[in-house]
Amino acid sequence: MSSMSNGARAATALTAGVSAVGAGTAAWAVFGERRRFQLRHETLRVLPAGSRPLRILHISDLHTVPGQESKKRFVQSLAALRPDLVIDTGDNLSHMRALPYLLEILEPLFEFPGVYVPGSNCYFAPELKNPFRYLWKTTASEDPVDNTRLPTEDMHRAFDAAGWTGLINRHDRLRVRDTVLDFSGVDDPHLAYDRHPGFPETPSDDDAAALRIGVAHAPYLRTLDRFVADGADLIFAGHTHGGQVCLPGGRALVSNCDLDPALCKGLIDHRGVPVNISQGLGESRFAPVRLFCPPQAVLVTLTD
Repeated sequence: MSSMSNGARAATALTAGVSAVGAGTAAWAVFGERRRFQLRHETLRVLPAGSRPLRILHISDLHTVPGQESKKRFVQSLAALRPDLVIDTGDNLSHMRALPYLLEILEPLFEFPGVYVPGSNCYFAPELKNPFRYLWKTTASEDPVDNTRLPTEDMHRAFDAAGWTGLINRHDRLRVRDTVLDFSGVDDPHLAYDRHPGFPETPSDDDAAALRIGVAHAPYLRTLDRFVADGADLIFAGHTHGGQVCLPGGRALVSNCDLDPALCKGLIDHRGVPVNISQGLGESRFAPVRLFCPPQAVLVTLTD
């Protein structure tokens, strides 16, 4: 029998090498990257002259499943930052029995003032679907709504009892340290539950807010446009997971909404207004992968 040619041996070695790299990448995406929690820092000069700096901790998309101890340790460690305000932009749950564990994770952050809005995975549990559909669809809005209801009302009652303020299609005015902030929040745009309330009216100069902040789960263009039209100075959103599975360098393939994938994470500009988009702290329990896009919380420092 003739021996294998040099070309055949090279092709076999190349195939084996590619397979090994592919297997290694998949293993990293499942077991490594999604536990490589990071804290991103941003600074914005948006406060009136003479204002004291404010530090806002932005968390999003925890997609909590009981037993996620590495996530729990990271989120609880964020309390050491002593933020002036926590903003939670939704998708907190990914399991029917996750609420007690979520509240345990967030307990140290309840020490600080907070505001929150819900995402679809605050209402409905994720269902098993072909995970590759995420890569060829620009938005999941055509998908049927998952119909397994989560304990949404119980979660919101617990948040309220901890002193956080729900911004579910409503506005509110909060004094954070010495600064008055006006908030406008909407229910999840991904589910088309959003109804914009505008910002609180200012009856006199004495009550004028230093900043107007829009808060939403999903950064659909219509949502960002409406916040801008209503006079927002700053917007917070999540939902995109930063693309979740990205190319080397972090280039997102999809945004899971109508926002350009190139703009689906980080601090971006939308019609002159800064928008902070979190790439999230978790992922659906049926798609537990991240690649070139680690889970992340954000500390945004506002200065004059």
